[in-house]
Amino acid sequence: MNNEVLNNRYQIQSELGKQTGRRTLLALDLKSNLQVVVKLLYLGKDFDWQELKLFQREAETLKSLSHPAIPQYLDYFEFDTPNDKGFGLVQTYVAAKSLEQHVEAGRRFSTKEVKELAHAILEILNYLHTQQPPIIHRDIKPSNILLTNRSGNSVGQVYLVDFGSVQNIVAQEGGTITVVGTYGYMPPEQFGGRTKPASDLYSLGATLIFLVTGMHPTELPQQDLQIQFRQFADITPELADWLEWMTEPSLDQRYSSAHLALEAIDNPAPRTKAIIKEQLPDKPSSTEIVLNKTDEKLEIIMPPKGFGAGLIALISLVTPFSIGIHSQEINIFNIFALLRQTDISVGNVLYLLFQISALGYLIYLIAWGFFKKTQIVMTAKSITVIHKLLCFKWRRKYSLDTSTISHVNITLNLKQIKSKPELLLIASGITLLNFNNYSNLTESEREWLAQEIEYWLTKSAE
Repeated sequence: MNNEVLNNRYQIQSELGKQTGRRTLLALDLKSNLQVVVKLLYLGKDFDWQELKLFQREAETLKSLSHPAIPQYLDYFEFDTPNDKGFGLVQTYVAAKSLEQHVEAGRRFSTKEVKELAHAILEILNYLHTQQPPIIHRDIKPSNILLTNRSGNSVGQVYLVDFGSVQNIVAQEGGTITVVGTYGYMPPEQFGGRTKPASDLYSLGATLIFLVTGMHPTELPQQDLQIQFRQFADITPELADWLEWMTEPSLDQRYSSAHLALEAIDNPAPRTKAIIKEQLPDKPSSTEIVLNKTDEKLEIIMPPKGFGAGLIALISLVTPFSIGIHSQEINIFNIFALLRQTDISVGNVLYLLFQISALGYLIYLIAWGFFKKTQIVMTAKSITVIHKLLCFKWRRKYSLDTSTISHVNITLNLKQIKSKPELLLIASGITLLNFNNYSNLTESEREWLAQEIEYWLTKSAE
């Protein structure tokens, strides 16, 4: 298709991008002798009229805008050839790499550069959101933000491109719901097809998180839909706080406008919620959990888990073998009589050994339900889980910096039917401890432990 001339004017030079039913081309405008971007929408057999609606809206939007960091509308045309037919949109070409290409090439951005980028993009968004009616981009992501090479102390010139998902408030209030955007950069409300100017702020925040971590937002852990990125980013706490406000899952908690986000970027409200001792929930009156705290160590002693369904099932399986099977005329009441015999058969000996082993295992299972305790000891550099059963003790030690623990989470295992909420300790996106494995926790015990652990982790990190 190279060198083909579209609309008797635009000579194709190369392909910039391709999607189902769409192509984006770099072309030479034979009249102005300038390079331009030509976006084509094909009317194929699988054509969706909603695509044409979005394509025309992009053209109308660009035609109404005038901003140095947004591509300019140049032309709109129809084409009908023996092989294809459709529509074309022509706009100015920016010779610059996308943020995605910069990161893939190994570039990393400092706190200063990220804030400079944020300022530039927020200025663009402020321009869009203050139009009448407000214009929402809906697809802000690293590949849709172009950045020229840095010059002097500047991070480079920033451009916002690809208005193919654009929406204005009037179109939205008309009742049509269209879910567009890119997974990982879309705020929760956008999945419902409804967006606000703050929706673009979320996408920008997720984009900047990609810059400081080098990871796609879907690769990062989440807590209550909030992206957990701090442990993967080398930035100031203030910038991290600001990014968390930008990517708040709740619209009510997120900055509501680009103007407010700009005002807050240098002095955001702190995100770390200090939990003073008086605010911690009271220890449940009926709990048998013992909690010992010092500045250097947190110790949790959890009582026996008791006889859950799994343990009861195992005991039921073992019991017949441990008390003897009467059809074999051997049971627990004649073991000692059998031992006094001198002509014991090999089969009886083997069965006797099996029965004694089963009896020992049964005693062990009963003792496990009644007496097995778990002690969890947390310090700044390790977590040790110590299991105690009568005079026996065994342990497992995790050597790690506890500041890497991203959160203590109460969640429901959706893969298990009728599952109980689990109290999980998450470190670097991996479940380190599941407290449900050690004791049967009530709802009040889970909430109490979760806040006590979070409080201790917060204090130990200070």
